[in-house]
Amino acid sequence: MKDRVQMFERKDHGGFTERYGSWALIAGASEGIGAAFAQALAGRGMNLVLVARREVLLDRLAEDLHARYGAESRCIAGDLGDPGFLEKLGSSMNKIEPGMLVYNAAYSPIGDFAGMAAPDLMRVVDVNVRGPLTLLNMVLPFMSRRRKGGIVLMSSLAGNQGTPRIAAYAASKSFNRVLAEGLWYELKEQGIDIIACFAGAVRTPGYVDAAHKDAPGTLDPGILVEKTLAALGHGPLVVPGVVNQMAYWIMGRLLPRTTAIRIMAGSTKDLVASSKADH
Repeated sequence: MKDRVQMFERKDHGGFTERYGSWALIAGASEGIGAAFAQALAGRGMNLVLVARREVLLDRLAEDLHARYGAESRCIAGDLGDPGFLEKLGSSMNKIEPGMLVYNAAYSPIGDFAGMAAPDLMRVVDVNVRGPLTLLNMVLPFMSRRRKGGIVLMSSLAGNQGTPRIAAYAASKSFNRVLAEGLWYELKEQGIDIIACFAGAVRTPGYVDAAHKDAPGTLDPGILVEKTLAALGHGPLVVPGVVNQMAYWIMGRLLPRTTAIRIMAGSTKDLVASSKADH
């Protein structure tokens, strides 16, 4: 019976593995959006390299992916904010050359910028900026040689304008959006698709801890992932969810920038100061 379930659930959506290969690397895979990407890609026939700090959660996810889809997983526990770990990650994959990269890891200290410690601010740079740059530099030679590949960088509606109380995080997410846009043009002639997912509120454990209630347009992780994968190959940016698309357009195109910043300040004023997303 288990084999039949695996055969039923594991489908290659539109030749997904032919288009991108048999292995995907997911950074920030332990729960929430990263785990949802792992489920979706395993369901499309891919094997996974799962990277995050919490080894127990990675192992549990790998067992579930194997039971449901027959997917092979390599779990690599480590801190994506540690430059030393990033440098060693390639050799830890045992010569696997991923055809898909999902960079979901993020660090978001909450509170007034002036009251933050310098190490917290530098960790934003290490996890949210250095991390994707390093992993892109690692996987793009494989993809360029094969002339195929797929890349998802998680950005945020917070990066559409300055966002008080998460100012450093928002700035780093703007970086990822602009990075994806530039690479989209550079890489498209090589058969490599890249997209930045401009996410709104998503029901992840970190969001629930920080916000305690849903914001307008809040999505389940699985819905966000499916919409993002469907958009891969169709441009450098996706904004999942109708409410979020409206917010992106209104805040970024119609309102004065100062007004958009004030609106974002209202949405972040009640975030819990001690909460940080860091997968």
